[in-house]
Amino acid sequence: MTTTGEDTRPLPLIGQAVGQAQASLTRLLTGILAGSGTSYLLWLGLQRLNAMGGQPSREAYEADLSYWLQLDGPDAARLAGDVVAAGLAVAGDDGLIAVSARGRALRQEVLAASAQITGPMLATIDRADLDTTIRTLEKITRLASNTEGNR
Repeated sequence: MTTTGEDTRPLPLIGQAVGQAQASLTRLLTGILAGSGTSYLLWLGLQRLNAMGGQPSREAYEADLSYWLQLDGPDAARLAGDVVAAGLAVAGDDGLIAVSARGRALRQEVLAASAQITGPMLATIDRADLDTTIRTLEKITRLASNTEGNR
């Protein structure tokens, strides 16, 4: 068992809990996406573009897809092209790629449909617990990203 400093209690198995929650939520999301004819990978591509501010350079977007989705260069380039081909983004002559009106509309539709499902579930959980969980997961993400960059 792993322990830290003076605290001799074993660390929680957070990876298993997060993985199971993520798998359950992914199944729900995949069902919502099926209604729009959007693949899970295409959705992730749109979400990463949005997370980058919605208008990065094509090169930066492909690097982000490669890092976050663990795609090699050709697969990241292919996904970026698929996002554009699906009309979820537009590639400008200036080398930038931007979320399109269709991409924004799809995000709104999917997020609204998701909220209809997850809203009642989350309403049963104490708000302070949810806030703590979100802060904790965001910190874990930052720490893990920093650790990966230092290898």
